[in-house]
Amino acid sequence: MPRQDARSRTRLLAGVVLIGVSGLWLGGLGRAEVPPALPDALQPDLSDPAVPAHSAYPMRMFATPERFEDRPAGVATIERVNDQTAFSRPSRLLTGDARLEFELGHALFRKLWIAAPASTKASDGLGPYYNARSCESCHRRDGRGHLPEASDKTAVSILLRLSVPALGSDALGSDALGSDAPAIEGWLATAPHPLLGGQLQDFAAPGLPVEGKLSLSYATRVETLPDGTKVELRRPIPGIVVEGQVFDDPSLMTSLRIAPQMIGLGLLEAIPEETILALADPDDRDQNGISGRAQIVPSVEYDRPMLGRFGWKAGSPTLRDQTAAAFSGDMGLSTPLYPQPWGDCTPAQRACRTAPHGQDDGLRDGREVDSKALAVLAGYTRNLGVPARARAADADVLLGKARFYQSGCVGCHVPKHVIPRADDPGRSNPQVIWPYTDLLLHDMGPELADHRPEGRASGQEWRTPPLWGIGLTEQVSGRMSLLHDGRARSMTEAILWHGGEAEAARLAFVSLPAVERAAVVAFLESL
Repeated sequence: MPRQDARSRTRLLAGVVLIGVSGLWLGGLGRAEVPPALPDALQPDLSDPAVPAHSAYPMRMFATPERFEDRPAGVATIERVNDQTAFSRPSRLLTGDARLEFELGHALFRKLWIAAPASTKASDGLGPYYNARSCESCHRRDGRGHLPEASDKTAVSILLRLSVPALGSDALGSDALGSDAPAIEGWLATAPHPLLGGQLQDFAAPGLPVEGKLSLSYATRVETLPDGTKVELRRPIPGIVVEGQVFDDPSLMTSLRIAPQMIGLGLLEAIPEETILALADPDDRDQNGISGRAQIVPSVEYDRPMLGRFGWKAGSPTLRDQTAAAFSGDMGLSTPLYPQPWGDCTPAQRACRTAPHGQDDGLRDGREVDSKALAVLAGYTRNLGVPARARAADADVLLGKARFYQSGCVGCHVPKHVIPRADDPGRSNPQVIWPYTDLLLHDMGPELADHRPEGRASGQEWRTPPLWGIGLTEQVSGRMSLLHDGRARSMTEAILWHGGEAEAARLAFVSLPAVERAAVVAFLESL
């Protein structure tokens, strides 16, 4: 089947994945490679008779749920609980030693690090500049971050990415891999800010002043829907205060980001690369208004360009890459992948670079976090379970699902994918998962733009976030906080902010009668 026919059929089937599509070449890069498959102990049990052989059939009927639709992670799906631990439970497949290692990873996720020097050698090395003392501080109960409330003294679960335009090797996308790395077609050149680095750090080790503080103001407007319903929309506007003064640099590009939820990441990592690339349609050849593009970024772990999957703009290709980058940027902790003990401190921040660190010869690979700890924490993030669907057979949920599909939302939020088993190269017995994402970059219009490129992503492009578990956001995090910067306080607000490639879907949603809009929300809350 020609690639274009495969793409069209994929869209026609509302995002059902076709198996065996060949890889896509990107300029001189060649076919980006995926990381090794998950260990067998972490793979879905494809011998389970409940797993359908395939899911390639059109979605035309919405009177009843699809088979096993209430199990978004397939046989790895965990029980849905009505408390704040809903996102903190392991995949149902973890047993024995794998379960014990998960618990070790959970402890490391919650561990509070301290600045060096300290008598507790196993926990020092924090900073010198940092955003949080633990992973848990940002990803509270493995859920989403949020914008600070008036009573919050700090914005712990949200951070401000920083960059400036760059030239030279950075323009080739080779800055993370060295000057001999291959160029990445379409790379948009940026570099860390020469004074503040790649993200604003609002905490510092004793004896150092903080790098700066995040200030927020809000722009609000009221949108009136065709039936007269009024919805207030707010947009956060970030600013930086350094030593009591507003920091102003015309070259500075910023992007406000909340911490994303952590569930199902290992399953997203297991989606075959060719599956994701087959969904890409950068030239919109099928003329449906949706032109998803693959993000390609350097992998520090594999020392080569790879398909980006994780982060709001898909800036990380693997969970180990992402975990190591968070250790370095968020907590200033060195790892084998990011060996600098000063984290995000720039050469201009001499006091930060010369401050005490937690690296000791002969301990932890000579780093503040050794390769074993990095692997354990990445394994924890890889194996957080996805809760079961709720109310999948309820009439209002089924109506909302029909309108979600018919409005075109599935053009980006691809409902299901097929992941193979490591010992099943023929992919004859696939595992179906339901994350509602294509992991591609989409232009979301000027209203959601941060005007800060990242890799191949422009300032208006964002990776489609997975929707599984979105209905548990308030239960886990204590509040509803959606979109990349947490601006949306409800499902309806989040939809109304959509534009660009999602403009047609947004217009279809606002044109629905109130009862049908409520049904779409009920469907999303069931995920």
